[in-house]
Amino acid sequence: MRLFSYCIPIDDGAAPNPFWGICTLTICKPVIRRVANVGDWIAGVGSKDVNGKDYSGRLVYAMKVTDIKSLSEYDTLCRRELPNKIPDVTSKDYKRRVGDCIYDFANEPEGLLRPSVHDEGNRATDLGGENSLLSDHFYYFGIKAIEIPKYLKGIMKQGRWHQSTANDPLLLPFIEWIENAGYRLNELHGDPQRSVEFQNDEKGRYICKIRCESAKKDEIEELQNKPT
Repeated sequence: MRLFSYCIPIDDGAAPNPFWGICTLTICKPVIRRVANVGDWIAGVGSKDVNGKDYSGRLVYAMKVTDIKSLSEYDTLCRRELPNKIPDVTSKDYKRRVGDCIYDFANEPEGLLRPSVHDEGNRATDLGGENSLLSDHFYYFGIKAIEIPKYLKGIMKQGRWHQSTANDPLLLPFIEWIENAGYRLNELHGDPQRSVEFQNDEKGRYICKIRCESAKKDEIEELQNKPT
């Protein structure tokens, strides 16, 4: 069992996607998605500058991985049981617009990118992560991110990539803390810190105005360097 921690530069409800009663990490963080196992924990730590607000030192979300699906299997699952995770960028419901089941494996060509928060520039890192991580045991705080205790400050990861090996001594103390902090499981204790907007491009397609543009280079380097 491991604890992965990383800084979330863009918490907009897409990665992680904490909606519809299950938290999923399906896009971004390709190395974590590829190497995590059932039973591992993932902790997302706040960024230093979110629209001028400092969330560093705070926990945005924590999820215990309770299931792992390949991206193709996740697409099948969403079609059958979690249709709201399939993005509908024209929906009035924000949660539908930021769905993370963004690749269509049921139709030709396989892996067709649905209109979503990502574009073709994210394909390599999205598919390079191979898996979707699912959790029915999670805590999501978003804009109400909670302060991480001083004795757990070692899990705070600012900047690029993630850490896990360095978290080994803090794994059990972290679980003890978050499980007994009095927060209800599988609920949104706050809204996402940012919101994304969509617009039509020159071909009339809906595209996301801002999402992971600044993170693309880092995600590619993470995938190539494979930090642990």
